[in-house]
Amino acid sequence: MKHITFYLDFVSPYAWLAYERLPDALEGLSYSVSYKPVLLGALLQQHANPGPAGIAPKRDWTYRHVTWLGHAQGTPLQMPARHPFNPLPLLRQALACSDDGCINRFVAGALLRHVWQGGHDALDAERLRVLAEQLSEQVRPGQDMHSDGPKALLRANTEAAQAAGVFGVPAFEVDGKLFWGLDGLPMLRAYLAGDAWFDGPQWDAVAQVPSGLAPAAKGWCAIDLIAGGAF
Repeated sequence: MKHITFYLDFVSPYAWLAYERLPDALEGLSYSVSYKPVLLGALLQQHANPGPAGIAPKRDWTYRHVTWLGHAQGTPLQMPARHPFNPLPLLRQALACSDDGCINRFVAGALLRHVWQGGHDALDAERLRVLAEQLSEQVRPGQDMHSDGPKALLRANTEAAQAAGVFGVPAFEVDGKLFWGLDGLPMLRAYLAGDAWFDGPQWDAVAQVPSGLAPAAKGWCAIDLIAGGAF
C-alpha cells in the first residue's frame, strides 16, 4: 500500500478543494494518507514568491477561480471575511492534536471548514473558542495552540517540507515524488495506479532543461528584457 503525505495550510482554498476531492480522485486505489500542516508563507518566502494574494489582479482571479471550482466540484466554498490572514493560530490548534506532526482527517476537515464555509472571519476569537471545543477530544494532554509543542511541530513540518522540495500547497508526496496542486490529483492517481509513464525518463529529465534567461533575468525581471529590446 502506498502512503501519501498531504502537505496543507488552512489558509489555502486549494487545500480545501483538494481535501474534499481526494477520496473521489483516488477511488478504487489502495493507499493511506498523513495530513501534515505547514506554514505556506515560509514556503513562499524561501523562493521569493509573493503568492497569488501578493499580486492584485492575480488575487482577484484566484478568488473567482476557487469559488467557481467549489461550485463546479460540488464543494461548498465561501471566501472568509478577510484573506489572506495569519494562519498560525489555526496551524497550532491543529498540531495541538498531534504527537508527531501529522493530524487525522477529522481534524484537517474541521480546520478547513472553519475557514472555507460560511464566509466568516477565520480568526474571530469566539469562533476559535468554538473550534477548540469541537476538537477538545482530539487535543493531546496539556496542549493547546499556545503550547510549545505545536509550535515546534509546525517548525519541524515546515522545515521538512522545504527540504523535500515543497514550494506550495496542497502538495502530495509519495515515494519521494511530489505532486502539486488540486490539478495534480489526476497525475497522482496515475502514479498510484502504476502508469508506465513513471517508469520512463520523463520525470527526471525535465530538471535538466536549461533556462533561456540570464541569471539577472530570472524571477520575472522583465524590465531588463524590455530595456534590451526584447519587447
